[in-house]
Amino acid sequence: MKSNKLPLIIILIAVALGSIMFFSTKDKSSTASEPAEVIKVGMSGSYKPYTYLDEKGELTGFDVDVWKEIGKRTGHEIEFVTSDFSGLFGMLDSAKLDTIANQITVTPEREQKYLFTRPYVYYGAQLISKDDRNDIVDLESLKGKKVAVGLGTNYETIIREFDKNSEIEIITYDSGSGSYQDVAIGRVDAAMNDRLALQSVINESGLPLKLAGPPINEMQNAFPFLNNEENKELVSQIDSAIDSMYEDGTIKEISMKYFDMDITEKVLN
Repeated sequence: MKSNKLPLIIILIAVALGSIMFFSTKDKSSTASEPAEVIKVGMSGSYKPYTYLDEKGELTGFDVDVWKEIGKRTGHEIEFVTSDFSGLFGMLDSAKLDTIANQITVTPEREQKYLFTRPYVYYGAQLISKDDRNDIVDLESLKGKKVAVGLGTNYETIIREFDKNSEIEIITYDSGSGSYQDVAIGRVDAAMNDRLALQSVINESGLPLKLAGPPINEMQNAFPFLNNEENKELVSQIDSAIDSMYEDGTIKEISMKYFDMDITEKVLN
């Protein structure tokens, strides 16, 4: 009679080897790191101190640093995409971007269309004029004059909503730097932008400019996302990261680095 021991031994060896391969594979899969999800953040790269190129040609600025910190705290990889500001919302609408970080103002119209993170900057719209002019102090004083604004910005909307009778000549620009030069040489009478950004221009450009009158209003910045179920969870993660940056003082440190003041606290209670 032939022995059945040999086939039994072969079967036991096969089972043992299979078990070793299973646990080995399981162990490797459990320790392998998942690739980080990429968030594409659009910005102009020409709006100092929020987003601009430094002397080495590297993208930097307040919004850049804030997003790098958000990436660290959420585990997402951040990819910055630069384009003219006027085209950024079109890129967001077509899903070429996940969000925009270019001092984006929260407005009722935008809130109807986009899902915003919690606010992280509080500021005011401001007029700027040549330093020897005293006739520009508010929106009313712009009547009969030329005023420069960024194309598609909230500042353009502010003036158009005020100017019901088309008494102000609005000149739109793709970049702020060109408009400030034109104010300095008298080609336009004034420009409107963020008070903090304009103060930086006055301090660093050497142009004969000044802040014209008090801030026009107070506004908030946040990051817009397409309003869908997938982004609701992502926005919640980003909100938590921003909250933690407030709690440990990181967001204030970033603000002080670029503005020498804290622009992240509410102006009005």
